[in-house]
Amino acid sequence: MKRLENILLWNLVAAVTILGQARPNKKQNYQSNSGLKSDCAGNLMRLSLDKALAVGNQLEVEALNGTQQILLTPTLAAQCGYSMESDPWGNTRIYTSLMACYVDNKEDLTFNAGLRLHMYSQSPSDVVSHDVTQTCSYTRWASREILCDRNYMEVSNYMATPDSQAEAKGQTQENNSKMNAIPEASGAAHGIWKMTFYTPEPVSMVLREAEQAGYGAMKTANRLVMRSPYNTAETYSEDMAGVPMEVFRVSAYYKAPQGLNVVNLAAACPTGGVLFTEDVISWHVPRRVTPLVDGGFRITEMHMGINGQRLDKSQMATRGYSLTTTDFHIVMEIPVGSPDGYYKSHAPDYQYHITYTVEPMLEVLWRADNTQEDTRYKVLFPITTPLMPRPPHSQDHTVPEGRMFSVHVGTFLDDVELRNITFSTGVLSVEESNARGFTVEEHSFPNGTKSFSLKVPFDAGVVLQHNPEPLATVYSLPLVFGFIILPEETPFAHPVDLQASLQDVVPPSVTGTCDQNLFYISVTYGSQGSNFETMVGPRQLTPELAESYHFNENRTHYSLTVPYTAKDVAYELLTTDSVRARLDMLLYDPQNNWVLTDLYLACNFPLTTTKCHSNGTITALAVKVESVPNLNPGSLTLRDQSCKPTFADDRFAYFSFSADSCGTSRIFFDNYMLYENEIGLYYNNKHNFNKGAAYTSPVDPDYKQLISCYYMVNDTQTVSFTYKPRSEEPAAEIGSGQLMVQMRLSHDASYELFYQAEDYPVVRFLRQPLYFEVELKESADPQLELILENCWATLHEDRTSLPSWDIIVDSCENHDDSYMTLFHPVVSDSRITLPSHAKRFSIKMFTFTQDEEVLKDEIYVHCDAVICDTNSRADGSCRGQCVQTASTSDSRHQGIKGGVKREQRSTDSHQTRLSSGPILLVHKL
Repeated sequence: MKRLENILLWNLVAAVTILGQARPNKKQNYQSNSGLKSDCAGNLMRLSLDKALAVGNQLEVEALNGTQQILLTPTLAAQCGYSMESDPWGNTRIYTSLMACYVDNKEDLTFNAGLRLHMYSQSPSDVVSHDVTQTCSYTRWASREILCDRNYMEVSNYMATPDSQAEAKGQTQENNSKMNAIPEASGAAHGIWKMTFYTPEPVSMVLREAEQAGYGAMKTANRLVMRSPYNTAETYSEDMAGVPMEVFRVSAYYKAPQGLNVVNLAAACPTGGVLFTEDVISWHVPRRVTPLVDGGFRITEMHMGINGQRLDKSQMATRGYSLTTTDFHIVMEIPVGSPDGYYKSHAPDYQYHITYTVEPMLEVLWRADNTQEDTRYKVLFPITTPLMPRPPHSQDHTVPEGRMFSVHVGTFLDDVELRNITFSTGVLSVEESNARGFTVEEHSFPNGTKSFSLKVPFDAGVVLQHNPEPLATVYSLPLVFGFIILPEETPFAHPVDLQASLQDVVPPSVTGTCDQNLFYISVTYGSQGSNFETMVGPRQLTPELAESYHFNENRTHYSLTVPYTAKDVAYELLTTDSVRARLDMLLYDPQNNWVLTDLYLACNFPLTTTKCHSNGTITALAVKVESVPNLNPGSLTLRDQSCKPTFADDRFAYFSFSADSCGTSRIFFDNYMLYENEIGLYYNNKHNFNKGAAYTSPVDPDYKQLISCYYMVNDTQTVSFTYKPRSEEPAAEIGSGQLMVQMRLSHDASYELFYQAEDYPVVRFLRQPLYFEVELKESADPQLELILENCWATLHEDRTSLPSWDIIVDSCENHDDSYMTLFHPVVSDSRITLPSHAKRFSIKMFTFTQDEEVLKDEIYVHCDAVICDTNSRADGSCRGQCVQTASTSDSRHQGIKGGVKREQRSTDSHQTRLSSGPILLVHKL
């Protein structure tokens, strides 16, 4: 362990480097010595400077020599017997050897030492100065005194001459002023002629050359003093009992009244010999220090001290110190962490370490055998342990149920401060963290250490969340604590990853109800909001699909309205008067592919699949059920395979046939007759195909639906009447009546079966034909003719409501309609005897839209009919159905009726108003 002056005097060097080279004119302010303490410690004067006085300042030290002030540079301090030591917080100790250059020496008995301290704060012009003087008495001089200080080695020998006392007195009187300074002139004036250094080869120098090389030499009243910094050219290292030592040997030649005298001087100071364990520092010093001790010797005194001050046995016992000897060593043991030293934090490679520093002192008095000469050996030896890693420990005090992360990080020495914390979203200072609602606290402990704590709520934006399972949430808080070490502001960091798990997920829920036509679905959000996907039947709920199902959302839930005829609805069971339909709802997490909840809602909806009409027509509706997933309804037929659906899509097939066709069977009972047919999948037998024979599959078909109709055969009705004698002859009376016109919707183009009032609303698919018939009732006058003047469709029952669309305009088709109205001929039959009394037309089912949005799924059809006298076809509509004049009639667009030109009717006509509806649109799925 080498003692380098730039290490041992680092604080002094810094001050001199900044301020010593070009000092400004100082504004000196000599204050009281508060915070300063000086005392005498054997052959040293010690000055202690409290950190409260020195903190934040840079220090410059001057030696006082009468009226002169000499700036102590590091080189001059080592040459003249001054040393300084400071801890990182500003606690400073300055040691002055009583044999120092600028100490007023009174007969080697009384010593007056003076120092001036300049403390610079913000700028060199802002300085505070303190003068410190101390008088020490020291009479216990040994024949040879060796002092090993931080930055120099010093040896002083008693000058033993026959008349040493008289000569010393005369010399002191004659040269007193010259003994207190390094002489500027030759060594002869000082009394020292030359010196021979042994390295171990001899090197001779006169005094001036030695001074220029950094050595100090002087004579006092009774002693000859030599001083050498460590690691000069003329010093050398030597291993003694395994301990490295720095050795200084010199022969000094000086003038004495009786002639030229020579004194052999030597100093050897340890630079190592320290052993460390985790708990104890062991300092080994050679028991025999050559070349200080020749021949036999004994140790007459041995003392231990701290910071230059001796300790007695009780003080040592209290602190746990020990001072012992072995055959080869003097051993001093000091517990790591003793209150006489201090800990310091370090961060090499950004990792937290600590060191412990203490400054023991060893003072030994040797006495050579058979002589009265003794040697006092005094060593001030600062010891710093190697870097001891102290990785911070984090203690997770999080209680998940409290939904608050809580962590403690520590422990640290008091010179560590928490500067910032890195969260997942960025870096925040301690102040910013507290402002964000986090709690950052510092905790101090009696032993001088500290720790830091942090509290962060689970719902803070810096906390990460993920769900390892549907009902559990894992909260993660990655942290990096950023620390600095004072006063150097050395940074280091410590990462901490916190995790907590809670069964706190409330999943979404789904409920549903039904009415006669619709499924009503309500989805309530769980604790994670709308962070899930929805499956409606086999399809994902896209924005477009949601809109078609009247999606309505608020902060807590959303709702859907799904018709039972929707494509996403599955049909489970079909009966003669109902269908059992099921809507499957599935809520899932797409990221983890978890099913969160589901609903399978099945309801019976009224549905008449078979209708038996009085004219012998039978209609039947076949529905694709879930048990036959691959069924194509268009492939279904009746027993007679030539009887195919009149309409079919991928879910429905509609059949219309007469009771005496399509392979329908007939069975008579007592008072009714049963017609039966069957809807199914049939296959042609290839072997009998040419013979025309029907053949069914040897196995039951995948789909079979029985159709049955019952008709009453015998029915008796009684008509009663009463007789009243006529009191007078009958006479004709003039009366009035009203012609009756009716408008009906036919099931198909045969115009044999019509929908009754209880059948409305009539359900139709888009572009499916609608067959209308308008008939003059209860009139047998062949001179009358029914003419359809105008027909139109509306969204509402009110015939004057808007919007509307023209179907027939001025007795003709609307030519602006891409699906033009078709007129169908009327021929006489058993029901209609006068074809002129009826008109038939058909349109294709449509709906009103606006901006490509369906306004409503139903329409009403209205007509104005005119009854004309065929003998008077003067003008207007009575010319006949769609008999145009030369001018072209205008049509009405999208409910705008104002621009339609109407011809005037003659008085030989009668107008009546008719309406039909509602007709409900069913979307294909």
